[in-house]
Formats: sequence, structure tokens, C-alpha cells
Amino acid sequence: MDLFAKVIVDVPTMQTNQPYDYYIPTAYQDQIVPGMRVEVPFGKGSRKVQGFVVNIVDQPAFEGELKKITDVMDLYPVLNEELLQLGKEMADKTFSFQITCYQTMLPAALKSTYEKKIRLIDEIPEDHFFDLFKGKNEISWQEAEDRGVLPKMAELKKKEAVETVYIVKDKVNKKKIRKIEPRLSFEQLEEEKAGLRKTAKKQKQLLDVLQQLSLSKKRSSTEALKKDYAIQSASVREAEKKGWLRIVEEEVYRDPFEHIDFERTKPLPLTSAQQKAFEAIHHAVNEQRDDVFLLKGVTGSGKTEIYLQTIAAVLEKKQTALMLVPEIALTPQMVKSFKGRFGDEVAVLHSGLSVGEKYDEWRKIEREEAKVVVGARSSIFAPVKNIGVIIIDEEHESSYKQSENPRYHARDAAIWRGKYHSCPVILGSATPSLESRARAQKKVYQLLELPERVNKKALPLVKVVDMRQEMKEGNRSSFSIPLQDGIRDRIKKGEQIVLLLNRRGYSSFVMCRDCGFVLPCPNCDISLTLHMDTRTMKCHYCGHEEAIPHQCPVCHSPKIRYYGTGTQKVQEELEAVFPDARVIRMDVDTTRKKGAHEKLLTAFGNQEADILLGTQMIAKGLDFPNITLVGVLNADTALGLPDFRSSEKTFQLLTQVSGRAGRADLIGEVVVQTFNPEHYAVQFAQKHDYDHFYQMEMNVRHQGNYPPYYFTVSITASHEEERIAARKMQEIIHFLLPHLQKDTIVLGPTPKAIARVNKKYYYQILIKYKYEPMLKPMLHQLLNQSQKEISKGLQIAIDSEPMDFI
Repeated sequence: MDLFAKVIVDVPTMQTNQPYDYYIPTAYQDQIVPGMRVEVPFGKGSRKVQGFVVNIVDQPAFEGELKKITDVMDLYPVLNEELLQLGKEMADKTFSFQITCYQTMLPAALKSTYEKKIRLIDEIPEDHFFDLFKGKNEISWQEAEDRGVLPKMAELKKKEAVETVYIVKDKVNKKKIRKIEPRLSFEQLEEEKAGLRKTAKKQKQLLDVLQQLSLSKKRSSTEALKKDYAIQSASVREAEKKGWLRIVEEEVYRDPFEHIDFERTKPLPLTSAQQKAFEAIHHAVNEQRDDVFLLKGVTGSGKTEIYLQTIAAVLEKKQTALMLVPEIALTPQMVKSFKGRFGDEVAVLHSGLSVGEKYDEWRKIEREEAKVVVGARSSIFAPVKNIGVIIIDEEHESSYKQSENPRYHARDAAIWRGKYHSCPVILGSATPSLESRARAQKKVYQLLELPERVNKKALPLVKVVDMRQEMKEGNRSSFSIPLQDGIRDRIKKGEQIVLLLNRRGYSSFVMCRDCGFVLPCPNCDISLTLHMDTRTMKCHYCGHEEAIPHQCPVCHSPKIRYYGTGTQKVQEELEAVFPDARVIRMDVDTTRKKGAHEKLLTAFGNQEADILLGTQMIAKGLDFPNITLVGVLNADTALGLPDFRSSEKTFQLLTQVSGRAGRADLIGEVVVQTFNPEHYAVQFAQKHDYDHFYQMEMNVRHQGNYPPYYFTVSITASHEEERIAARKMQEIIHFLLPHLQKDTIVLGPTPKAIARVNKKYYYQILIKYKYEPMLKPMLHQLLNQSQKEISKGLQIAIDSEPMDFI
């Protein structure tokens, strides 16, 4: 019977969410299943493209002559049925193409240029071993294809006797170790032993080892032979020549944590509030309900312990768990908690791992060797089966929303997967997003509250310092007098300090004091930032870099000065004011290298520094008992931005960083420096009063017709020629307006706040609506109709529920 594949193809200039029909050649009919990647001819000529098989049918929709699939790229599906469905749902909700969603779900190793091999992982009949593998343990994919044995390999894959191995070119190779295995039977090895001279003790010892391996049907590494029996490589090579053993290279997982000894932990007793929350979640787990819980707990209230005990309960049911954290900076301490509780059952996925490490962790999950996955945003696509609970920690964080196509929110994907697996989703935060809190108020989510810290200690005292007054009194430094006094006091007592500065680099910009010239980026409408570590001016938008000017390029005055305050500049100032203080700086620049986050945090945890100075990445998740003072150097950074979420972000940041102080026995204190001490976000953060902030901010949002009272969609057009971008936005307005409801609000078109980035001009519109049945189909139509323009350099971005409008 003829079979046909529905294939979503990867054609950049003609993308579509409609699959194309292809004939499956007879040789591939038993091999191809949905979720595999294939190579297919597309368009005129001999052009070949990659695609994902999404379905197999016996009757094609296309009535003309069908093209054949030319090549199969996988022996098994790289996306399971669940992820294929999720990709389709994502494409619809994020106004993107299915192919983009599917590629987003794959680990980097499967998207890179790679060489494939087929490797034996179990015993097969001897004739197969010699016919298919030519007596070797692995052969290249190309060789299997050339010899026409891929269908037979697919049969072996179904029996779990072979696996596909991806050797990523130019990026990473498989980590391999040399191992030995006996070539002779136990009895034959005994005969060899009988023929040895009495003095050949090492050879006898090696034959003993080979006999043990023969009985256990295992292999031993050459390193283990050296370590345990002092058998050197020369003896092994000699034994290979005699035909006693064969040397094979066996792949091992790269373990990013192999040098870390995680101390095993036991469940802690729960407080009454924790117990109540745990029981509510536990019932949902047992009853397989896809409830969404909003776990609102003050900093230090023990949310992590609830996560750990819930996961333990899930593992007892032989199910798996998926845990998301917002940033890489949070991962080291989360890894410590989870590895300490669940050991090797934990797989970790985040951007700080190498391509090879990520791929190995992904395979541990895919092979069902890991039962608990901890990672950042993209971990929501981990190929975990039989999920019992999904947890999103710090659910309010904007990093859960992807800023490029597909613009998905991990929270939405988590809730979708929760429904698919009939399992609960936990959204945890001390400062939930307004949208989540409003959904809990409407009983869409179930609210669980932890109002007190586990140790019953009071939340730290927050002191707000008016920097306007400090300047009037002649203090022009980055540190107010109360903060300076607090730092000296803590250093004297041997306690630790965290200082938050919401900006990296040395200073914001350089300006000529004679003519007012500010050094701009040649590609973007924004000034360059000074970086003293590289002694360059950098653009944080396009990456442009140039030398620091020593005179004004316009009027040639030498009076060019640095303005603003960055982490590097503050570090220099700190070291000048407190020469005895040991300072660790943690920002994007100091954490570029692999493992840098963990190294810096470990050093601070070991009290190798008195002060941890950093950007937003230090505001969350840190749990060090010796931190008793937190200083926020500039609470106003976000308040000045044209962003309707600026107050919410400020309140969340201040609350989160305040929670780093006094988490153990010592009393904590927070000093917040601000030029807007009367702003309600600062006032409520000072009192740790989320509920009153929520009421106030909801009132502000209601008056301004913003989420969660309205849904929003932003549409952006960009092009190297400003007139083309502006004209396209006008066309989009005229295309959409006739189909929108009267009470829908359309703002724009206007240039974006930073109108030019990386040599492209950006224009945008914002649509705010309560109910728009025609909007989604119209936006999909717009995307499809704009394909020709997109192929000529125009870019159109549609963002449902954008995190900001800057």
C-alpha cells in the first residue's frame, strides 16, 4: 500500500503552516514516522530542503504528480507527538511558522552542521553484525545510506539495538573513553592463562579481568585498569595483538557537574502554611488534575522546599517533573538544591552549558534516564514523558517571554503541557505578575499563600534615602551617607553586603562639555557605552565597538567626559571609598565565560568577598546566610522608561533584592537610594506590601486601558530604508481597521523609542482590545501576504502580549 507524508518544509521565502504531500518510497515506508526530519525536493529544479514529517496518510490531498522524499535524516523522531502538537499551537498563538517553532524546540546540536553515525548498543544476530556493520561497532550514516541498509537499521532501532549519534562539526565531538572487551570465551582465556610463564603476573592479572568481563558481559576502561591493577597501555596493546581483547571507544555523557560533590539533603519539616500549600498541590497530582497554582510566598518562605517535596511525590508515582528558573544566575543554587535531593536523576538545561553538554543532557531526558529537568525558558520543550508536575519559579520574570520569533511565553507552553499530561502547574513568586494575580482573583488559577519566612524572622527593614537631599548636602558619590555607614559597619562585623546597580558597563555615555556632542552608535539611534575592561565604547543593541575618544570628534575639544554610572565605575568608586573591602562584580561582562556565574557565587558563598556588586541577575534566588545589608544604588532606572510595566518591574526588583538580606539568623537591612522617594512602587516595596501595590497598579492599568484589563498585540515593521518601514505600517493599519471592533484602541503608527537599531528603522502600532474575533485570522493573513516583501529585506514582527512597548 502506498503511503504519503505530510511535511512542513523549511523555505525561508515561502514559509507556510500548511504541510506539503510527499510520496514515501517503498524502502522508507516502515521507517518514516511523524516527528522525523526528511530531505525533500521543493520548487523547480533540483533544490532540496529540510522538513518535519507531521503525519502519515494513505490518501494525499494533492491530486497532481507527487514528488518523493529523497532522504531520511533521523532513525527516530526528534520531536514526539506532544511537541508536534505544541508547535502547531505555538505557531497559531505567536503568529509564527510551524517550522520555526519546531526548530526552536530542538537542542543546538541537532540544528548544527553535524556528521551522523549509527552505533550498536545491544547484541544483534551475528549475520547482521557482519552484513550491516562489517564487524564494527558503528558505521557512518552516509555508508548505511550508500549501501541501502537504513530501513534495516530502522528495524534495529525499534528493538533498541542501535542509536544515532550526532558528531557536531566545528563545535563539539562526543566525549569518548577507551575501553576493552574480551574477544575470547571464559574457557579460551583459561587456556591462555595455562600457557603463561609463572613470571608473567601482569598478563595473568589482565586475563583474570577479561574473564570477569566475559562473565558480566561488560567493558572496562583502560584508565580503570591503570588505576586498579597498574596494568599499563603497553600490556593492553600486547594483549590486543594476541587476540585476547579488542579496544573500543565508548561515548560517555559530558557532565557539567562531574567535579562537584553535591551534599545529599533530606526533606525539611513544613510549616503549617507550607503544609497547606503542599497538600493542595499533592491532591491535584494524585487526582491528575491540570490545575494551575499561583504560589505567592514572601522571600525566604520556603517555596523551594514545596517544589522539592512535590517532585519527590511525583517520582514515587513513577512520573517526571519539569522545573523552570528564569535566569542562568539562579541555576547554580537551584542545581545544588535539586542535585542534593535527587542526585543523578536531575538533568540541567541552560545557556551556560556547551553545545555538547546541552545535547548530552537532552539525550538523558529523551532516553528517560533523567526524571527531573531543571532549566531556563527553552527547557519547556524538553522531551520529558509522563510529566507529573511543571513548576515555574519567579513566574513574573520577563525572561520567560522570548523576544525573537517565535515570541512564546514559557508560562503558556507550561499550561498547555499541563493540560496534555493532566498534571498541575505551579507558578511561584514573591511578587506575581499582575496578569497571574488577576487570574487567581478570578479563580482561573488557585492562589496559595506563604505569608511568613520559614525561620519566623521578620522581613528586613527597608530604609529609603532621598538622593536629592544627599546632593543638596554636597554628597556627589554613588553611595549615600546611610549606605556608607552600613557598609563600614558590616565589614567591621565580618558580614556581607549586596549592592544592586541596574546598569552594566562603566558609564552611560561620553559627552563633550564644550559643544554637548554625545558619541552615538553608527548603526543605532542610541549612545555608545564605555567599557573600561576592554577600553572600548560598545553598543548594547548591535554590538558595534570602537576606541574611547580623547577629544571631541566635532569641535576637537579635549573636554570630553564620562556621564552616568555603570558597574565598573561603581566598583572603582567602592574600592576607593572602602579600600579594605573585597569586591566581586557580577554583570554580563564578568559572566561571559562558561561557569563564571557559579565560580563568582561560590567565592561569595565561601566569604572570599565582602561585597557582591551586580546588575539584575543578583536580585533573585541568592540564599547566603551572611548577607545582612542590601543596597539599591538607583531604584529609579526603570521608572523613567516609557513602559506601562515600569512601576511593576521596579516594585518586583526592589522586593526581590530586599529578600536577599537577613535570610538566616542575622537581622537584615535594605537601603534604597532614589530620586523618587514618594513613588508608590518605592513606598510599597519599602513596606513589603504586595497586596496594596497590586490594588494601586490595577487601578492605574484600568485607567490606562492596559493589561490585564485589555489584551494587546504590537506589530513592528523594519527596513534599512525608513520610508519603506513607515509605508508598510500605514498599509497594515488600512488592512486591519475595517475588521476591528469600535471599542478596540489602535495606537500609532509611530517610530519605536529607539527608532534605528543595527541599520534598520523600526515603526510600530499597538492594538488594545477586549474581544476581537477577526484579529487573529487577519494577522495570519497579513503574515502570509507579506512573504515577498519579507524576502526583499522587510521584517514584520507580531507580538501577542508584548512585555514592553519600547
